[in-house]
Amino acid sequence: MWIFEFAKKRKKILIALAIFVVLCVTAVFLVGGDKKTIGIKSLSVLNKVSNLLPIPADEKKELEVINKLVQEFTKKDDVERSFMIFLQNNMELRPGGGFLGQYAIIKTKNGEVTSTFLEDANLLDQRITAKISPPYPFKRMMQIKKWKFRDSNFSPDFPTNVDKAKYFYRLSGRSGEFDGFVAVNSDVFNHVLELTGPITVSGHTFTGENGALKLEEVVEKAYIMNPELDTQNRKAIMRQMAPLIVDGLFSLGNISKIADFVHKEFKNRNIMVNFTDSRLQAAVEEAHWDGKMAADWGGDYLMMVDANMGSLKTDYYIKREVAYDINLTGEKPVATLNILYKNTAPYGDWRTSDYHSYLRIYIPKGSNLLDRKMVSYPNVGEEFGKTYMGFTCHVVMGTQTAAMIKYELPADFNRDDYRLLIQKQSGVGNIPVKVHLKTKDGEFNQEQVLNNDLKFEFRNNE
Repeated sequence: MWIFEFAKKRKKILIALAIFVVLCVTAVFLVGGDKKTIGIKSLSVLNKVSNLLPIPADEKKELEVINKLVQEFTKKDDVERSFMIFLQNNMELRPGGGFLGQYAIIKTKNGEVTSTFLEDANLLDQRITAKISPPYPFKRMMQIKKWKFRDSNFSPDFPTNVDKAKYFYRLSGRSGEFDGFVAVNSDVFNHVLELTGPITVSGHTFTGENGALKLEEVVEKAYIMNPELDTQNRKAIMRQMAPLIVDGLFSLGNISKIADFVHKEFKNRNIMVNFTDSRLQAAVEEAHWDGKMAADWGGDYLMMVDANMGSLKTDYYIKREVAYDINLTGEKPVATLNILYKNTAPYGDWRTSDYHSYLRIYIPKGSNLLDRKMVSYPNVGEEFGKTYMGFTCHVVMGTQTAAMIKYELPADFNRDDYRLLIQKQSGVGNIPVKVHLKTKDGEFNQEQVLNNDLKFEFRNNE
């Protein structure tokens, strides 16, 4: 266990962690203090006895990054800083996390909040008159003719989505420079309520089990059923939640739980950050909290990226299982990816339907498709130093779809020093993953849960 104590900075650490926690839930900052020591526990990795072994995360480096962020957020330098927060509903999954329904702008100075602004993304989009052609799946599967802010997170790479959001923000007629950007998925709301316990706002009770679903019902259902209702303030309830959540967090009496919680949300990409300051950006890149696709990984690579093209919140009911088989014994390495999708929705309603996804897989550059099942013929391209293949995939309610994609890796692939990186898509829940490796020395298996980026390496014990 790593224990990181900051004896003289306890108050500062608590302030910074409180800032991040409240950002995660309501996009409202809080400045507070306490006299408790902060500790962050490492997340242990359970390994099977195998030559194919996980590479553990560098917990110490992550804690050092937290210290840097703490110092930045709490320094007294009379400089006002501005941050844009993307509030993403991952019950409707997009490549960069959840559907970008709201955004917030927060300004801070000397460790305190000077102003906050929260707006529905649709209101910003109404001010965009430019006709920007959207990515292919929006046109083909959703008949969307104009690309706007709410659909800006179509890349699995967070820095790319930040640039696109800034572009649409300027097109809306807004101006202003930001010191940082934070993406927060709605799962964080449930996870906070698991810590605080239930809260009741305007007669509605929200719990760790139903928080996101209940909030979705409060701010969406009535307005979908009755289009005559004024939608301008339909999400005002989120502002009312802020003080109740904060009170709940600080009444826990165990600040280390808050620290562990924030650490976990960063690791599983429910929170991603991007800073204008090159020093801070370099720090979060070291901890891999920047949401960036790995460009410098020298080995096998896989990232599975779903985009819900059904408009509804069906991802709440989607469960996934993954099996990745890699055979290094042939003329060229051959990989077989099996993704089992289960749509557990019992029936369709105003927020649930059959699942319609645009699935992209990112694999080593130069890979070629050999076979496929239960997915469409792909769109193939290259970006981020990878080859990607984009498929449509459908899962009927109450059933499952077993998608299979088989491809060969490039001829110059290094099979003597096998390493594998599986990057996690932001907004996707925990996915059981089975990796099967076949080499001239034998066959090896590894089972893990994709709740953060997974790294594996083959070790020859001879």
